[in-house]
Amino acid sequence: MTIFHAQKKKTRLSSTEGIRETMAKATITIRQGLQYQPHQASWFAATAALFNRVAAFYFEVIQAHEKVLELSSKEALTALEQLTHRTRANPHPVMPLSEIAQEVPAMFRRAAIHAALGSAHSFSAHLKQWRARKEKAEAKGKKFTERPPVPPRTWNKSATLYAGMWKGRTASSLVIKVWTGTFWSWLKVRFTGRELPAGDVLGSPSLVRHGNRWWLHTPVEKQFTTPPKIAQQVTANLETKICAVDLNLDGPIAVCTVQTAEGTILSTRFIGGGREIADFRKRQLGRIAGNRNRTGLIVEGEQDNVALWRKIRTRDEEFAHLVSRRIVDFAQEQGATILVFEHLSKLRPEKGRYSRRGNRKRAFWMKGRIFRYAKYKAWHEGIITSRVSPRNTSRECARCHAPIARYAEGQLEEGYTPGVPLMLCKECDLRGHADRNASLVIGQRLITRYHEKQTQEKPLAPLATERESKDSGVGGSHEPETEAVGHSSLSERHGPSNGHGTAHERAETDGSPRSDMPPPLRCSPSWGYAPSTPNSAYGSVSEAAGLKTSRSVTQAEVHLVMSQRASGSTKVAQRNGGSHATA
Repeated sequence: MTIFHAQKKKTRLSSTEGIRETMAKATITIRQGLQYQPHQASWFAATAALFNRVAAFYFEVIQAHEKVLELSSKEALTALEQLTHRTRANPHPVMPLSEIAQEVPAMFRRAAIHAALGSAHSFSAHLKQWRARKEKAEAKGKKFTERPPVPPRTWNKSATLYAGMWKGRTASSLVIKVWTGTFWSWLKVRFTGRELPAGDVLGSPSLVRHGNRWWLHTPVEKQFTTPPKIAQQVTANLETKICAVDLNLDGPIAVCTVQTAEGTILSTRFIGGGREIADFRKRQLGRIAGNRNRTGLIVEGEQDNVALWRKIRTRDEEFAHLVSRRIVDFAQEQGATILVFEHLSKLRPEKGRYSRRGNRKRAFWMKGRIFRYAKYKAWHEGIITSRVSPRNTSRECARCHAPIARYAEGQLEEGYTPGVPLMLCKECDLRGHADRNASLVIGQRLITRYHEKQTQEKPLAPLATERESKDSGVGGSHEPETEAVGHSSLSERHGPSNGHGTAHERAETDGSPRSDMPPPLRCSPSWGYAPSTPNSAYGSVSEAAGLKTSRSVTQAEVHLVMSQRASGSTKVAQRNGGSHATA
């Protein structure tokens, strides 16, 4: 049916030329509905119940032998089988599995062991974190009331069918081994749904129960070359295409705009359906509120209006998958390699009636779902996903970044009315759709982020020859600052660096003002000169470093230079020449 899960992994593989390159893996899960006789549903339920009973047994074994968690997955599997499985070489295991289940197939047992190991690792990690928080609170003398994590009280895992538990898979059928309650039997089942992609690596299928129906979930792994990082794509290639997405609550649920890293706008697509899904939720939530008013009481711990809530969840889930797929398909059609959204994590519904507040809350959840689903679907196509700050993306002009006026058709072109479609920038006279303008701003913020990182250079640390001497006395601090021949000053090296591509020039093109800080009136010391203390037994630092320095300055010249500076004379070089002539 639909792809609902994905993860990414990285591994190192060797190419045919012997060069090691980075490869990526994307894992998706294909859901296919099983077709079976009514009495066969009890066999699937018995198989799942036995799987959970075996997994719970091995979880208890791991709790009794905690050192198993320190082993690798393969070593832990071997150790647990030695502790529980009876063989000729191991006739008396410590905790025999035969006490709870007889004749468990080897692959069925190993799948349950891996499920138990996953739960045990999770419980152990949470317990360590809880102990660390407790120790931290007690060290500060604070009262710690958080309850510790507990082992799983019930087990409801889906039975994973390793190789040997299934065979003869075709495009529409599969033969699986099931537990009927009294014996193991091979059963041929047919399924409907999405076809498995050709060329990808198939994983072990699982028997999953959704409501009253049983499904077959099959993980599919796809390998591809790891795409470059976003910073490298944006800064190294100006033709990189970026698809920016602006998500809304109603109207067009998403507006996608593709632009290059240099700012050329290529294409825009409006994805509708927001108004329809909002109206559907409003009707269902109104029915739920009406039912609650007529009933008067809600039983604690029991879900009311189960069918209506399921209808809302199913429709929202289906719509989020549909919109995310359209977003990724559009980005793929345009050749975009980066997908960027707003970072919307702190949205809260306004106060109001139950149906309106609940509708808004689920609309906010819809945005998060669309982002999560689009993220793994884009990664499966080799597209990287990122997020930027949402601050004022709808209030800022995409051309000059000035505040915009947002209005509806027939209204005055002034002020800002949230949710209306039209926008006008009075600074540059840009007109258009407000959501399209917001998507452009979102893409520009991603580009700006990485270009600013590239232009912000870390200031160079001063050389040892520039640092003040820590020797006692004040003679060095009163030495005049003279330039060494052949060395540029720090102000010339770091000051007027307004060449092409620098942060100063970028700030001007973005519309933000340059810094109003005036330049320094005096030049900094040169790279080659370090003041020396008169009558020092060690000499100057620059001489010890082997650098070329200017001649030593006499006390008379010091007084002459200071007096000429006070009277506003001309150049230091002329003063030095005059002192020579006087001497």
